[in-house]
Amino acid sequence: MTKRQSTIARRACALAGVIVLAVFGVAQPGVAQPMSANGHSAGSHSVKTYTGLTNGQRANLIGIARDTWKFFADDVDPATHLPMDNVSYAGGSATPTSTGQYTGASNIGVYLWSVVSAEDLGLVSRSTARTLISATLTEVSHLDRSNGFLYQWYDTTNGKVLLNPGQGDCPRVGNTFDNCSFLSNVDNGWYASGLIVVRQAMPELARQADALLNQMNFGLFYDNRAETHCNVNPAIPGNQPTGQMYGGYYVGSPPDVGDNWTHYYHNGALYSDPRISAYIGMGLHQMPGNVWWRSWRELPPPAPFADCATDPDFSWQGQWPMGGQWDSITDPVSHQQFPVWEGHYTYPNSDLSFIPTYSGGMFEGLMANEVVPETSWGPTSFGLADSRTAQVQIKYATQQLGYPVWGMSPSSTADDSGNYGGFGVEGQQFPYHGAGATTVDPNEALSQCNNCATEDTVTPHASFLALDVAPQQAYANIQKLRTQFPGVYGTNGFYDSVNPTTGSVGHRILVLDQSMIMASLDNALRNRAVQRDFASDPVSWAAQTYLGVEHMTLGE
Repeated sequence: MTKRQSTIARRACALAGVIVLAVFGVAQPGVAQPMSANGHSAGSHSVKTYTGLTNGQRANLIGIARDTWKFFADDVDPATHLPMDNVSYAGGSATPTSTGQYTGASNIGVYLWSVVSAEDLGLVSRSTARTLISATLTEVSHLDRSNGFLYQWYDTTNGKVLLNPGQGDCPRVGNTFDNCSFLSNVDNGWYASGLIVVRQAMPELARQADALLNQMNFGLFYDNRAETHCNVNPAIPGNQPTGQMYGGYYVGSPPDVGDNWTHYYHNGALYSDPRISAYIGMGLHQMPGNVWWRSWRELPPPAPFADCATDPDFSWQGQWPMGGQWDSITDPVSHQQFPVWEGHYTYPNSDLSFIPTYSGGMFEGLMANEVVPETSWGPTSFGLADSRTAQVQIKYATQQLGYPVWGMSPSSTADDSGNYGGFGVEGQQFPYHGAGATTVDPNEALSQCNNCATEDTVTPHASFLALDVAPQQAYANIQKLRTQFPGVYGTNGFYDSVNPTTGSVGHRILVLDQSMIMASLDNALRNRAVQRDFASDPVSWAAQTYLGVEHMTLGE
């Protein structure tokens, strides 16, 4: 139920090739002052003004933005105008040594953010940004899709659907239980977010973005079968948590036919990256508010009703028992009441309470805040949770592990193998007794899953994600990464990872991670510009409404 199946979790090694795209010019802008960028108007007034950095710090960050943008000249495949998954610069090479000539929905969506951010920051002209975005959207309109959604992998050299990177084009799409049929919920959520940002930031491209977005119905990913007041519905085969989102959809094999359900899983953990699809699906009126309340902030204890004995036993999770309470919450739209477990983890021997991510990764918690103004709209819900996630990362890495820098999130491994790993703050140095832990011998780890990630690699994108919620601490960490580990920074900005003990570097750049850096810099230097794009869109009503009505048990 909490298994994650996304682009991020299933990366493959980079493929060979060298690509250069000359259209990616880099201008020489001055330091942008806090202001609204083009297209950030109606509705964006509800996003709080960003004032977290000094002028000197902003000047340094615009230089990082300029270098970061250079990467995209190497990354976009000139044959299709699609962003490649990754580019390697083995040994710190100034030119690519290999390229991952495959892409997916997440990569395309966040690339669109990056072009918008580059124009916001004065790194490219508006006409260049328009040309780049339009070329990519034109190619996407010709890709094989289903219900408007993109399949898991595409070959960037020809636009064909791939089974897996390096395994060749699919002989056909649909009616299989593999990536030749799979539509990822979370990845298509990020793709849709890119279309929303584009249509607000660049209204002249709204018709092109709308033509793609209007084909998408996120209701496809919503489990609309009968719900109970328990955590699951025992009357449905598999004792499943109805009212949540499926992790994806297999074209031609819907979950309610035969035993197809055995191939499906639910995105049960709401404080993770799939919540972008909930924001958009509800905002488009394609999912009800049930998905917000039926999904879990933490993996809950059995619901407090006599007939909920079949609820799953989550006593294996990182902290058990945990603090919290069952609340009865009324949906602001349907007025239906839902029992919701409002619990929290607590950092051992402190009063720092927080909402865990599944495997302790930074992007799982903070990536949605790149687009959705959680900091502004959810001061007692996910905006507060985002801030606490950053504090847990900082406290554990620097105080418990003794690292000079912090920021653990799935990324490339800190070497030139081209591999990818799950990295996160799991709290492996704290007691963990497994299933059935008690108040006498509680589990005191920091993530829901135990041994799903390792704690030996830091990735720069995590620091940039924290610029919105901990600007001074994030800026100091960015600077320390460059000074203490100079090899982690190159002509195209930060490489993807560093081992904080040995100093070894993964000389690879992922379009996903580089795009998170670009959007973070746009938000920090242009007064939360990407967030204001989303806030200006009609789809944002749901995020603002639901973030505002929830009060998590985190204190102020």
